[in-house]
Amino acid sequence: MFSMHLDDTIVAIATPPGRGGIGVVRLSGAAACDIARPMLRLPHGCDFEPGRAQFGELIEPASGERIDEVVVTFFTNPHSYTTDDVVEISCHGSPVVLQHVVQMAMARGARLAEPGEFTMRAFLNGRIDLTQAEAVRDLIESQTLYQAQVAARQLEGALSKRLQPTKQKLMELIATMEAGVDFAEDDVAVIPDAQILSRIAAVRAPLAELLASFAFGKVVHEGLTLAIVGRPNVGKSSLFNRLAERERAIVTATPGTTRDLVSETVAIGGIPVRLVDTAGIRTALDEAESIGVRKSMEALAEADMVLVVLDASHSAADEEARVRDAELVALAAQRLAVVAQNKIDATNNAAPLPAALTLPVVQTSALTGQGIAELRTQILRLLGGDSGAQQESGFLTNVRQQKLVEDAITALDQAAGAVPLKTPHEMLLLDLYGALRPLDDITGATTADDILNLIFSSFCIGK
Repeated sequence: MFSMHLDDTIVAIATPPGRGGIGVVRLSGAAACDIARPMLRLPHGCDFEPGRAQFGELIEPASGERIDEVVVTFFTNPHSYTTDDVVEISCHGSPVVLQHVVQMAMARGARLAEPGEFTMRAFLNGRIDLTQAEAVRDLIESQTLYQAQVAARQLEGALSKRLQPTKQKLMELIATMEAGVDFAEDDVAVIPDAQILSRIAAVRAPLAELLASFAFGKVVHEGLTLAIVGRPNVGKSSLFNRLAERERAIVTATPGTTRDLVSETVAIGGIPVRLVDTAGIRTALDEAESIGVRKSMEALAEADMVLVVLDASHSAADEEARVRDAELVALAAQRLAVVAQNKIDATNNAAPLPAALTLPVVQTSALTGQGIAELRTQILRLLGGDSGAQQESGFLTNVRQQKLVEDAITALDQAAGAVPLKTPHEMLLLDLYGALRPLDDITGATTADDILNLIFSSFCIGK
């Protein structure tokens, strides 16, 4: 992508493939107006008015024959998405018409845009930083309203704003130490070791908090899988249907109805959660059930979170049920997990829970809906989604950002470890610069071209 001339005028269809009421073709570059004028017939000639939508006609440049009615919007440099001159032509959403507009533009000198090239130009021209560019992609790919809201906050620069004070403190420490090294002969006071350690700690602490935000940010961005496990006939499929809010799994009074994995993706607190209903775990009665039980154990092992369903109405004297429940709870305790003590409506005295249970427990009734809202809340709480402050501030949403913050913290730790050893400040500065560079890379201040290519190539064409 970076071997191309970034001062070319580029063109692409900016709306999704297929037929629709409206389709948009976007041109960006210094020649955007010159390329678009011959294709358009506007009420007041072909003078584009910045920031104003104009009704007109799309025509064949050679014959003047009308092709479509269009709305044309012109954004002048630098008040546009890319900071170049941008012309957007809104046609009726016929793929044939839209593609013809692109071909006419290319015939007059425009180049077909690469995936993400409009956003890449916005980044390279300083309109947005790299975290905001990544947020554009996240916003496009959002599956829930909450994901869109998070991406919108990132697009506003939430992560950059959260990072900036920490980065400023680090730069101030570097500047102070540089002054002590460069002007030692002029009796500039050398910063004492205790103050260096204190200031390094003041930089490290917010970075550690930011790094911890990745667990929740990753879940928001990618969603997670929740496996519903338990003995046969404890109400797993009924709870699955309650959480999915539709009759997705077959429910009968006969134990062992579910033989294969059934899945459905729902939004819990705005986070995409793939629910997996599993076969009841017990000593299998036939080969089909044996395969189902094996798949259930695999789902338990592979899921991001486990929902263990226990039967509140079973007899306390049922030794086999007690042992099996204890085994499942012990397995789930090694994972992120919650327990639903189901069928609470069918008993006045709930069966005792397994001994030494440390997992959160919610009493539910899949039949009446009791406890379902609380169960959703508990799932969200385990994900870290109940922290309002965390949701409002910027957080890490991808592995690239996580790795860079980890690199910065590692460099700070190396610097802090070298201070008691009376390491020369010139050497300490190498570690401090080693912490600053990854922070620059997060926003794209010093990001290499290959990283930019990787990021923007994942965009759709026209954005």
